[in-house]
Amino acid sequence: MWRTFIASKAGVMHTLSVNALDPIDRLILAELQSNGRQPTTDIAERVGLSPSACHRRIRALETAGVIEGYVAVLNPVLINRSLDVFVEISLSSQSVETLTGFETAVLTCPEVMSCHLMAGEADYLVHLAVADPKDFERIHTEHLSRLPHVARLKSNFAIRTVVETTEHEL
Repeated sequence: MWRTFIASKAGVMHTLSVNALDPIDRLILAELQSNGRQPTTDIAERVGLSPSACHRRIRALETAGVIEGYVAVLNPVLINRSLDVFVEISLSSQSVETLTGFETAVLTCPEVMSCHLMAGEADYLVHLAVADPKDFERIHTEHLSRLPHVARLKSNFAIRTVVETTEHEL
Protein backbone atom coordinates (compact mmCIF):
# COMPACT_ATOMS: atom_id res chain seq x y z
CA MET A 1 0.00 0.00 0.00
CA TRP A 2 1.40 3.39 -0.95
CA ARG A 3 0.12 6.06 1.38
CA THR A 4 1.63 9.49 1.80
CA PHE A 5 1.55 11.48 5.02
CA ILE A 6 2.35 15.17 5.42
CA ALA A 7 4.51 16.16 8.37
CA SER A 8 5.91 19.48 9.49
CA LYS A 9 9.46 19.87 10.75
CA ALA A 10 10.40 23.35 11.91
CA GLY A 11 7.57 24.79 9.79
CA VAL A 12 8.74 23.01 6.60
CA MET A 13 6.23 20.57 5.14
CA HIS A 14 7.52 17.23 3.88
CA THR A 15 5.94 13.93 2.93
CA LEU A 16 6.50 10.58 4.57
CA SER A 17 5.40 7.49 2.69
CA VAL A 18 4.64 4.27 4.54
CA ASN A 19 6.90 2.51 2.06
CA ALA A 20 9.61 5.12 2.67
CA LEU A 21 10.02 4.51 6.41
CA ASP A 22 13.72 4.11 6.92
CA PRO A 23 15.24 1.35 9.08
CA ILE A 24 15.55 3.66 12.11
CA ASP A 25 11.86 4.69 11.86
CA ARG A 26 10.96 0.99 11.73
CA LEU A 27 13.09 0.27 14.81
CA ILE A 28 11.48 3.18 16.68
CA LEU A 29 8.00 1.92 15.76
CA ALA A 30 8.88 -1.62 16.86
CA GLU A 31 10.13 -0.30 20.21
CA LEU A 32 6.98 1.78 20.75
CA GLN A 33 4.74 -1.14 19.82
CA SER A 34 6.41 -3.37 22.41
CA ASN A 35 6.33 -0.69 25.12
CA GLY A 36 4.78 2.69 24.40
CA ARG A 37 5.69 4.04 27.85
CA GLN A 38 9.42 3.53 27.71
CA PRO A 39 11.49 6.71 27.92
CA THR A 40 12.69 8.24 24.67
CA THR A 41 16.24 7.97 26.01
CA ASP A 42 15.90 4.18 26.13
CA ILE A 43 14.50 4.04 22.59
CA ALA A 44 17.26 6.36 21.35
CA GLU A 45 19.94 4.14 22.85
CA ARG A 46 18.47 1.00 21.24
CA VAL A 47 18.15 2.57 17.77
CA GLY A 48 21.44 4.46 17.81
CA LEU A 49 20.20 8.06 17.96
CA SER A 50 20.56 10.93 20.37
CA PRO A 51 17.49 11.43 22.57
CA SER A 52 16.62 14.71 20.81
CA ALA A 53 16.86 13.17 17.33
CA CYS A 54 14.75 10.22 18.47
CA HIS A 55 12.18 12.57 19.98
CA ARG A 56 11.97 14.54 16.72
CA ARG A 57 11.43 11.33 14.73
CA ILE A 58 8.69 10.14 17.09
CA ARG A 59 6.94 13.52 16.83
CA ALA A 60 7.21 13.40 13.01
CA LEU A 61 5.70 9.88 12.99
CA GLU A 62 2.87 11.12 15.23
CA THR A 63 2.27 14.23 13.11
CA ALA A 64 2.28 12.15 9.93
CA GLY A 65 -0.37 9.85 11.40
CA VAL A 66 1.80 6.72 11.36
CA ILE A 67 1.42 6.64 15.15
CA GLU A 68 -2.29 7.18 15.82
CA GLY A 69 -2.12 7.13 19.60
CA TYR A 70 -1.05 5.29 22.73
CA VAL A 71 -3.19 2.92 24.78
CA ALA A 72 -3.07 0.72 27.85
CA VAL A 73 -3.74 -2.95 27.13
CA LEU A 74 -5.94 -4.25 29.93
CA ASN A 75 -6.04 -7.76 31.34
CA PRO A 76 -9.54 -9.00 30.44
CA VAL A 77 -9.64 -11.46 33.36
CA LEU A 78 -8.99 -8.71 35.90
CA ILE A 79 -11.72 -6.44 34.47
CA ASN A 80 -14.25 -9.29 34.17
CA ARG A 81 -14.30 -9.41 30.36
CA SER A 82 -12.54 -12.72 29.78
CA LEU A 83 -14.96 -14.28 27.27
CA ASP A 84 -14.52 -13.35 23.61
CA VAL A 85 -17.58 -13.76 21.41
CA PHE A 86 -17.46 -13.35 17.66
CA VAL A 87 -20.82 -12.63 16.05
CA GLU A 88 -21.40 -12.94 12.33
CA ILE A 89 -24.19 -10.59 11.31
CA SER A 90 -26.08 -10.69 8.02
CA LEU A 91 -28.28 -7.74 7.09
CA SER A 92 -31.55 -7.65 5.19
CA SER A 93 -29.92 -5.67 2.35
CA GLN A 94 -26.65 -4.00 1.45
CA SER A 95 -28.03 -0.58 0.61
CA VAL A 96 -26.10 2.44 1.84
CA GLU A 97 -28.95 3.36 4.17
CA THR A 98 -29.02 -0.16 5.68
CA LEU A 99 -25.26 -0.30 6.19
CA THR A 100 -25.16 3.21 7.66
CA GLY A 101 -28.08 2.52 9.99
CA PHE A 102 -26.46 -0.67 11.27
CA GLU A 103 -23.02 0.90 11.70
CA THR A 104 -24.45 3.85 13.62
CA ALA A 105 -26.40 1.56 15.95
CA VAL A 106 -23.57 -0.89 16.65
CA LEU A 107 -21.52 2.00 18.07
CA THR A 108 -23.94 2.16 21.01
CA CYS A 109 -22.93 -1.26 22.34
CA PRO A 110 -20.06 -0.68 24.79
CA GLU A 111 -18.94 -4.33 24.78
CA VAL A 112 -18.07 -4.20 21.06
CA MET A 113 -14.30 -4.38 20.72
CA SER A 114 -14.35 -4.27 16.92
CA CYS A 115 -16.81 -4.42 14.05
CA HIS A 116 -15.70 -5.26 10.54
CA LEU A 117 -17.59 -5.01 7.25
CA MET A 118 -16.85 -8.34 5.60
CA ALA A 119 -16.74 -9.93 2.19
CA GLY A 120 -18.25 -13.40 2.26
CA GLU A 121 -21.31 -15.02 3.81
CA ALA A 122 -21.82 -12.56 6.68
CA ASP A 123 -21.95 -8.80 6.22
CA TYR A 124 -20.25 -7.96 9.54
CA LEU A 125 -18.04 -9.66 12.09
CA VAL A 126 -18.40 -8.21 15.58
CA HIS A 127 -15.99 -9.02 18.42
CA LEU A 128 -17.45 -8.68 21.91
CA ALA A 129 -15.63 -8.89 25.24
CA VAL A 130 -18.05 -10.21 27.86
CA ALA A 131 -17.92 -11.57 31.39
CA ASP A 132 -19.65 -14.91 30.82
CA PRO A 133 -22.49 -16.54 28.84
CA LYS A 134 -25.12 -14.83 31.01
CA ASP A 135 -23.53 -11.45 30.23
CA PHE A 136 -23.61 -12.33 26.53
CA GLU A 137 -27.32 -13.14 26.87
CA ARG A 138 -27.87 -9.66 28.34
CA ILE A 139 -25.94 -8.03 25.49
CA HIS A 140 -27.84 -10.11 22.93
CA THR A 141 -31.15 -9.04 24.43
CA GLU A 142 -30.33 -5.37 25.04
CA HIS A 143 -28.19 -4.62 21.98
CA LEU A 144 -27.69 -7.25 19.28
CA SER A 145 -31.33 -8.23 18.87
CA ARG A 146 -32.25 -4.54 18.57
CA LEU A 147 -29.75 -3.62 15.86
CA PRO A 148 -31.57 -2.41 12.73
CA HIS A 149 -31.79 -4.43 9.51
CA VAL A 150 -30.36 -7.66 11.02
CA ALA A 151 -31.52 -10.78 9.17
CA ARG A 152 -29.28 -13.32 10.95
CA LEU A 153 -26.91 -13.55 13.92
CA LYS A 154 -24.42 -16.38 14.36
CA SER A 155 -22.43 -16.33 17.61
CA ASN A 156 -19.16 -18.14 18.27
CA PHE A 157 -17.51 -18.33 21.70
CA ALA A 158 -13.72 -18.47 21.84
CA ILE A 159 -12.36 -21.32 23.96
CA ARG A 160 -8.98 -19.65 24.38
CA THR A 161 -6.83 -17.13 22.58
CA VAL A 162 -3.85 -18.67 20.83
CA VAL A 163 -2.35 -15.50 19.30
CA GLU A 164 -3.28 -11.88 19.87
CA THR A 165 -1.08 -8.89 19.26
CA THR A 166 -1.25 -5.16 18.76
CA GLU A 167 2.13 -5.14 17.01
CA HIS A 168 2.35 -4.82 13.21
CA GLU A 169 5.30 -6.32 11.37
CA LEU A 170 7.20 -3.48 9.72
